[in-house]
Amino acid sequence: PAKARRLYVYNGGFLTQSRIRRILTLSGYRISVGLPGVDDLVGVWGNSPTAHRGLDIAARRKTRVVYTEDAFLRSLFPGRAGGPPLGLLIDHKCPHFDPKIPSDLEDILSSHPLDDTALLNRARGSIARLDAANMSKYPAYGTDADQTRGDATVTASGADRNRFLEMLFVAQDEHPGAPVLIKAHPETAQGYREGYFTEADCNDRVKILDSPVSPWTLMEGAIAVYTVSSGLGFEAILAGHKPRTFGQPFYAGWGLTQDEFPVQRRQRRLTRAQLFAATMEIYPKWYDPYRDRLCDLGTAIETLAAETRAWRADHSGWGASGLRLLNRKPLQRFFGAHTPIVFE
Repeated sequence: PAKARRLYVYNGGFLTQSRIRRILTLSGYRISVGLPGVDDLVGVWGNSPTAHRGLDIAARRKTRVVYTEDAFLRSLFPGRAGGPPLGLLIDHKCPHFDPKIPSDLEDILSSHPLDDTALLNRARGSIARLDAANMSKYPAYGTDADQTRGDATVTASGADRNRFLEMLFVAQDEHPGAPVLIKAHPETAQGYREGYFTEADCNDRVKILDSPVSPWTLMEGAIAVYTVSSGLGFEAILAGHKPRTFGQPFYAGWGLTQDEFPVQRRQRRLTRAQLFAATMEIYPKWYDPYRDRLCDLGTAIETLAAETRAWRADHSGWGASGLRLLNRKPLQRFFGAHTPIVFE
């Protein structure tokens, strides 16, 4: 950009994670430290534990806030273990998951024409591509239905464990005799964080599914989808479902969900392609790590699809025989840390 805007940050990740800094730089921001002026911006990371630092300073200095988060396609695994993010969500109003006021994403969904034929055709093609490649935000683990306890998307919707239990009761009541699968979030499946459901909530019909599985495969066999505010609800829409929401996620209120707690200001009716185009094509900043530049969604999908294809081929491990000791380390480095290799 000809003139980047100074973005003052108080979260170490903005300074230590080079990919985040690079995407923000390419998007027209200059990471800065210190105290901002009235014409500067303060950057915070969603509703992270350190977000209050930036919010407090912005309030005192009367400075606008920019909310930043991982994009809806991120990396193979959650967090730094999965590698740097493939894109960012940059919002000048509020986090996209907070329904208290309209975010930039909600403004796009409510007021953008979303009637460009080429845009909608690209959206339909991208949905089909994600389906064909079994892709989700973290494609090595599938996606999430049971969210992690304290998840900002849950608390922003005013939900808690009781809301999850209510949802589970309704699902069993509305589909007597049908099995109910609770899809565990990747972070709960690995033991990093606690979910809202436990084994005590299970019975002969209700099971917690914590193994890696494609969300598209789950949707193909499902007769109904229930969620509070999980990203799985968005993917359920893309797969042709009309999920029942017990929170107020960004994808609720546009005629594609059954909402227990509707956001009254959302009255527009959208198609799947329009919802996807706004959420995945227009709103995020996608990054091409091989050409070091911002890119379109299609390029981002193919980048993550290639990584996913390699991981799925390699993650079960390989055997190597007849290798000298000096060759083992380069081979392991080539395959990556997530590929076990048995040397014989």
